[in-house]
Amino acid sequence: MLTPSSTRMQHATLDILYEDDWFAVINKPANCLSVPGRGPEKQDSILYRAEQHFGEAFTIHRLDEATSGLILVAKTHECQKRMNAHFREREVKKEYRALLRGKLLGQRGEVRKPLRCDWPNRPRQIICTDEWSKDSITFWEPIAYEGNNTRIRLTPYTGRSHQLRVHMQSIGHSIIGDEFYDPEYTEADPRLLLHAYRLEFRHPFTKAWLAFVAPCPF
Repeated sequence: MLTPSSTRMQHATLDILYEDDWFAVINKPANCLSVPGRGPEKQDSILYRAEQHFGEAFTIHRLDEATSGLILVAKTHECQKRMNAHFREREVKKEYRALLRGKLLGQRGEVRKPLRCDWPNRPRQIICTDEWSKDSITFWEPIAYEGNNTRIRLTPYTGRSHQLRVHMQSIGHSIIGDEFYDPEYTEADPRLLLHAYRLEFRHPFTKAWLAFVAPCPF
């Protein structure tokens, strides 16, 4: 396993956990864009910083702006193409950690509810069964109870926008600090307590099986 302690290098604007000739694994901070948005005020992002650092960088996948944790950035078009195929075929194993409101009882479970964009309220997503919705599946497993909250392991089978956030809210246990889906959210909440904790996949060129972990910051 490749872990932050064994391969980490610090950069002024990027927390690089691992890099080789083809891609880099970056620990994204909360409240940072994955890719540039519209307008000069939205240019700062992981992809923009990677372009400045590596010279060239290409998107493989994204995390919500408010979510922290592991994100991959390709250094070549061919790597981007191969890794996109890994994600599309669900060959990448992903694990998130979150802190939920309330005690979610049970050893493990799953949420299977289709999602689509709530167009009048973008970027919010809603559970819906119309022709524009997409199947969405999340597996959950409590790790510990902390007061009246639940520290949880979340494993998405699909990768829809805001999937984990909407699915947890739909079963009555919103992720703490979620400005879109937590009914108890206040501006005093320091951040969304959702973190991309683990990524495992086969190297797109060497075929070695890789596992990366970014310790949960909350």
